[in-house]
Amino acid sequence: MLMSGSLGSGSDTGRSAAVEAGGGCSVLNVAFVELWKYRAMIEKRHADGDGRDIRRETERVVNEVAQGLRTLDSGVGWFSGFDVAWQAEILCEVGGYAMQAHITAEDGRAGVARSGVKITANPSVMICMDPPRYAFSNLPAAEYVTAFRVLVSTFAVADTLRREKYCKGACSHVWHNLSAGTERGCL
Repeated sequence: MLMSGSLGSGSDTGRSAAVEAGGGCSVLNVAFVELWKYRAMIEKRHADGDGRDIRRETERVVNEVAQGLRTLDSGVGWFSGFDVAWQAEILCEVGGYAMQAHITAEDGRAGVARSGVKITANPSVMICMDPPRYAFSNLPAAEYVTAFRVLVSTFAVADTLRREKYCKGACSHVWHNLSAGTERGCL
């Protein structure tokens, strides 16, 4: 089984490097397992009717911030409106988006600069590691808002690169075309 990782120096080669699962990418394997556990927990809460559709709402808000349709402060305001348990779940969901965007340590440094968070804050250090760490929900709850700022800002950097390089002009991903998608109610 092959898995894309954000290994390497932050170049495009590092962004798309493929390594065999289980061979040298144990940090990524642990991150995937952790994210899937939280994703299952979110799905169970939704199946039980507990809460609103946080996954869809998170997807919309994070992509709006990434595409400049919503300010980071507005996104943070949305995030801050949830209790700590939901914030932990949202951080896991956004961590999954960051993994899918194949963020690199270089993206992390650019995201931290955008976020307004100190480079010495725990979330900043985690996202700038090579490979980046995604276990933001394991941080103390007092750091969740800071983690959200860093994670969304870093996702915005990586996702913008993907949209400009791979999806430019011919992208059918609804989440990369929000202005059109939100008008149709697709997202």
